[in-house]
Amino acid sequence: MAGQMGLSGTLGNELMNLQKTQIVQWIKELAVVFKANRDLLTQLDAEIGDADHGLNMNRGFDKVVEKLPTFEDKCLGTILKSTGMTLLSSVGGASGPLYGTFFMKMAVPLNGKEEATPAELLKALEEGVNGIVSRGKTNSGDKTMCDTWWPTLTAIKSAINQGHSLSETMGLAAHTAEEAAAATIPMQAKKGRASYLGERSIGHQDPGATSSMLMVKTLYSIIAE
Repeated sequence: MAGQMGLSGTLGNELMNLQKTQIVQWIKELAVVFKANRDLLTQLDAEIGDADHGLNMNRGFDKVVEKLPTFEDKCLGTILKSTGMTLLSSVGGASGPLYGTFFMKMAVPLNGKEEATPAELLKALEEGVNGIVSRGKTNSGDKTMCDTWWPTLTAIKSAINQGHSLSETMGLAAHTAEEAAAATIPMQAKKGRASYLGERSIGHQDPGATSSMLMVKTLYSIIAE
């Protein structure tokens, strides 16, 4: 099995590395996923925020897919940077700047690359999350999207170190992301509009943590195909 063979196994790159076609498919599928989950994310945001997260994510990725034909044949870095810039310019609220920064920072380690090893994907995701942290000044337990990303990054790093295949690694990441998003329910919000509610923010799942979870699960679904 791929997991037993490790990262230096003899399976082809199409099984071991993340391909450009998969990144393009991920972006396209995110538009579908955020359309399908628009009302869920909006409802979660209505409970502790501005009630616009679902609408913003839906609108933002619709705009990305609209522009995708102009850059989908470029390198991974350019695809991700263009995605981030589009989100930054077309999405309101906090999610535009945060997710825009995420994709733009994620692009840097993948500039000029046509595919990414699991380690390179991890590095790109780490840079993306660092970008979110730099913008949002968030800490663990603040009830933000980073409370999904940090455990997910830890799971990816652990799976890579254990020699799991890309698909197995992202399967573990998706499971971790789902648990991490749910783990925001008992947290008290320390950032954004939700923080104004104080203890009343407890008992609600964070919408940003949820949209981040959907991003991880969607990437896994593409890789698992």
